[in-house]
Amino acid sequence: MQGLSAAPPAAFLLLLLRLSALLLPAAAAPGAERELSPSSRLAAGAARVALHYLNFQTASPGTLQALGQVRKATVKSIPDSGHKYYLQFTTEDYKSGENARSCLATVLYPKTKSPPVVNIKCMQSKDQKQIQEEDNRLYQKIRHQTKPITGNNIPDSHGNIEPVLEPVWALAVAGSSYIMWEKSTENMGYFMAQVKSVKQWIRKDDFTEFDYTILLHEIPTQEIISCHMRLTWLPGHPLKVKYFCASENQGLEDGSGMESGSAAGVLHEKGPNF
Repeated sequence: MQGLSAAPPAAFLLLLLRLSALLLPAAAAPGAERELSPSSRLAAGAARVALHYLNFQTASPGTLQALGQVRKATVKSIPDSGHKYYLQFTTEDYKSGENARSCLATVLYPKTKSPPVVNIKCMQSKDQKQIQEEDNRLYQKIRHQTKPITGNNIPDSHGNIEPVLEPVWALAVAGSSYIMWEKSTENMGYFMAQVKSVKQWIRKDDFTEFDYTILLHEIPTQEIISCHMRLTWLPGHPLKVKYFCASENQGLEDGSGMESGSAAGVLHEKGPNF
């Protein structure tokens, strides 16, 4: 008579493992933190979402940050809310690539269709006076042009940006950070690939205003998303962004109201699409 005792040792162990998998509780129970590999796509994606939020919120094209290295990442499943990521990472200066800051952040991806909820704190590498001077220098470059700024394909196919267009590129990165933060999900992220076109609007006040067409690189689909963005900026004031996006394959994808960001926080100023 054959039974478990007659089963080969390897098969018996496999049977025990299968039974254990069925009987033991899941490792990532609700409310429990699970450690992630710092090099994982989910950890890097959450850190980039936090930086998108930071770059828009600070409204400072002179202090843009890119992700350096994720040092530590954990995730917690919060019942009725979503997955919350706890992150430690470093950043790099967006323009120079030099090491800039160390940051702590949490990113909650809600179960509802709303943007990720971000809290982020970074160690300052520049004092406020230095930041204001850099922003004013960019602003004066824009204001001292003898005619409205226009441009196409920034950077060009060789990765170059004309010096006169560097402030316009930096503002595009800051403004597109709002779009990328709002559109990001736990499994979908974005990079700004290129400013396809830009046109400056002349205003009677001190604010600068631009119309952009920007291209976003969607990860992991590798799709290119085209977005029209209207941006208004003055140093020391909230950055205002209004946009709509269309994918190459789907046409008009979604729209946004107007959003304002500043170093003092994010001001929600929803308005009609344009």
